[in-house]
Amino acid sequence: MTISTDLWQFNQDLAQACLENPFVQGIGSGTLDRSKFAYYVGQDAFFLEAFARAYSIAAAKALDWEGFNTFHTLAGGVLKELTLHERYATEWGVDLRSVEPAMATRRYTDFLLATAWGSDVGLITAAMTPCMRLYAFLGQKLAQGGIPEHQYADWIRTYNDEEIEKLAQQLESLTDQYATLTTSVKSTYRYAMLCEQDFFQAAWDVES
Repeated sequence: MTISTDLWQFNQDLAQACLENPFVQGIGSGTLDRSKFAYYVGQDAFFLEAFARAYSIAAAKALDWEGFNTFHTLAGGVLKELTLHERYATEWGVDLRSVEPAMATRRYTDFLLATAWGSDVGLITAAMTPCMRLYAFLGQKLAQGGIPEHQYADWIRTYNDEEIEKLAQQLESLTDQYATLTTSVKSTYRYAMLCEQDFFQAAWDVES
């Protein structure tokens, strides 16, 4: 068992809660209200910009060249994801330049950036790994049995893609390399998972 595997296993309750969240289930079935998804697209784009910045800070703090390169590769993956969100934004009529972060979004991004600026690389990876692993998990679960052709099929295809799994594994390998299984690492990882759960719930709670 690796550190990243242990952390993921410790938080299976939250992973399952995210999968069962009505917002995520609505994506899976294609029945999610369009206004809720449009809200999510804007909030997630704001989040991903902070996520990319956190990768860059982690790269600057990496003591070895291999880690530096891997963090930058992961940041490139986020930039590709943002391109997808720009396409969604055009399709769903969302102006990404005017997005105001909601409380759940700001709580998550503030936590990520504070951890990135104020912590060592091991703790930074513990804060960032849950997002990558969770989205790969959700994409794979929603794609089981085949992806129905509905308005959210592209979202499922994106996060079920082998590239997302590869990026998640790369980040987990950095967690295994830099982190130790301390109370701080465990609590940081779990807090990020709680932020993910709150993020989906906030999108679901938006009035249609």
